Amino acid sequence: MVAAVRTVLGDIPADELGVCDAHDHLFLRTPVLPGQELDDPVVAAERLRAFGGFGGRSVVQWTPYGMGRRADVLAELSRSTGTHVVAATGLHQAAHYPPALLDRIRDGLASMFVAELTVGIGSTQVRAGLIKVAGAFHTVDAHARLTMTAAAEAHHRTGAPIAVHLELGTAAQDVLDLLCGTLGVPPHRVILGHLGRSPDGAAQREAARAGAFLAFDGPSRAHHATDWRLPEELAALAGAGFGGQLLLGGDTTVPETPGMPHLLHRLRPRLAEVLGEEAVEEMLIANSARAFAFETPAPSS
Repeated sequence: MVAAVRTVLGDIPADELGVCDAHDHLFLRTPVLPGQELDDPVVAAERLRAFGGFGGRSVVQWTPYGMGRRADVLAELSRSTGTHVVAATGLHQAAHYPPALLDRIRDGLASMFVAELTVGIGSTQVRAGLIKVAGAFHTVDAHARLTMTAAAEAHHRTGAPIAVHLELGTAAQDVLDLLCGTLGVPPHRVILGHLGRSPDGAAQREAARAGAFLAFDGPSRAHHATDWRLPEELAALAGAGFGGQLLLGGDTTVPETPGMPHLLHRLRPRLAEVLGEEAVEEMLIANSARAFAFETPAPSS
């Protein structure tokens, strides 16, 4: 059976994704970033066309439930710009939601994730193609344990990949201990985001040895190690044999983020100079195709 990626226009063969921004946001709304919402479909279309102008073919939006992901316009954006778009279900950290909302949905998270993966998001027929959850700073707190447990159940029922926001790049091993150790999710079905925000080579290698995909996603909003150490971090991981587990993304979270076009126009040539064009192409194309493909879940016993 051909591996498939679930886009907002339906399932496609994974090898049709092409050059992929493995972690970004077309739309995002949160009380944590007041006044900095991404909510304009016209602007989103402009960003997708700019990304396409540099050879971009696919974008994976990690915006989960309750954060303004705009499932109502994603399909038309995909059609009008000729870009494959993958949407997310899942739940971010508790700080992004009103407590009353979390109280209302907490007991039905797994079923909600499954419904959004298999039926549609809200009243739309747009199905999610991944499950987004989040750790806490250097730990897996009670909220993260709740959401990751639901994500694991949804994965086992659907075969969907799980993408994890690591807070400032920390707690990767704690996340893997829970998802892969306790909850039985295969490591290659987990995508760890933001590892570059904590430029700890030992922690990065440990996560890679576990078998997870590692997403290096988004330029920093300050001038620190996230940016200037990225080429050497990727070179070290590729040199250690983990090149097939590396992903690249723009992670546009506020309007001034350079995001998608920056990923290909500025970052790609810089990485190619250090790693070689073939290695960077593997990260943008082949690795993304494997990371975001659905796998047939095991039959129930």
